[in-house]
Amino acid sequence: MDNVNDPDLILDENGICNHCHSFDTAFAKLPKGEAAKKHFEETVNEIKTAGKGKKYDCIIGVSGGVDSTYLAWVAKQNGLRVLLVHCDNGWNSELSVKNIENICERTGFDLYTLVLDWEEIKDIQLSFFKAGVVDIELPYDYALILTAHKAALKYSIKHVLTGHNVITEGTYLPKSWRHAKMDIVNIKAIHNRFGKVPFKTFPYFSFIKQRMVDRKLKYVSLLNYTDYDKKKVKELITKELGWRDYGGKHYENIFTRFYQGYILKEKFGFDKRQFHLSVLVQAGLMTREEALKEYSLPAYDDKQCAEDKEYVLKKFGFTEAEFEAYMKAPIKKHSDYPTVQRYWEMYFKAVKLFKPLKKLVGK
Repeated sequence: MDNVNDPDLILDENGICNHCHSFDTAFAKLPKGEAAKKHFEETVNEIKTAGKGKKYDCIIGVSGGVDSTYLAWVAKQNGLRVLLVHCDNGWNSELSVKNIENICERTGFDLYTLVLDWEEIKDIQLSFFKAGVVDIELPYDYALILTAHKAALKYSIKHVLTGHNVITEGTYLPKSWRHAKMDIVNIKAIHNRFGKVPFKTFPYFSFIKQRMVDRKLKYVSLLNYTDYDKKKVKELITKELGWRDYGGKHYENIFTRFYQGYILKEKFGFDKRQFHLSVLVQAGLMTREEALKEYSLPAYDDKQCAEDKEYVLKKFGFTEAEFEAYMKAPIKKHSDYPTVQRYWEMYFKAVKLFKPLKKLVGK
């Protein structure tokens, strides 16, 4: 990582950056060896206990990617009754669809799918293009999380298993590369300003409703308690679940592939591989030399990029000139528009205000 790619990078007196420190802290907290095995077993038993008398023990959001596919396999091997959840935003590749079908077929898990209204999600995404912000995929990421939440409420499921893990994904991407995924205020503000199609079916909760839901759910990063070697995992899920590789991280979605492989690099000036490879080096799954060699290769096949660009422009209704104008337009911050931050400030003020009252009532 460097402070050109990440303007918020902080180096200490020894030349070690904040991302390295964040990884080391998170990694140090993870149980190792027998302790990890014990924690894994205890967590699985806790999930099974909470699921007694219900149709499902837990939820896993699936995209056809490595992490969620392997997580489904792990859950199956440990006797968990899983409801798979998928949100279709109109950009699934044929390969990702087939991967999801294979997961369902070979695990026997049920699949809950929410298909977003294309005209509505298209208009929301176009609003984010017009807004000039970095996280164009924020609306879809939010909808994916809300799909899991709605399924959890419908089937009274407490546990949501997530494929996120410290070993291959580290902690958090640089702030300048992303925005808070649960910020419905920012999504609605940008859409209200630039959109044309009204919200009708797009899934969302109010701030208060979301807080209530968050209290009911428990997210579990089960892969943190396994020996997670992505190379070996790919071989396993290929053999056991008929999984097929799709290229880069999150490239199972056509728009994500074009967004991460082209737009982020050419317009915003950063390449997510720099962070992802750095994590693998810190985790000891790749040497720095191997990472630098991989990083020196093109992030995106030229032919694939050209095909994806043509497809994306056509599906959005962009002309070549309109898209090039977007690529050259000024970059805006998400905070240039209303965000959920002010609601959090009000919430914490309320908590602080009522804390003495709560103690008084408790007495």
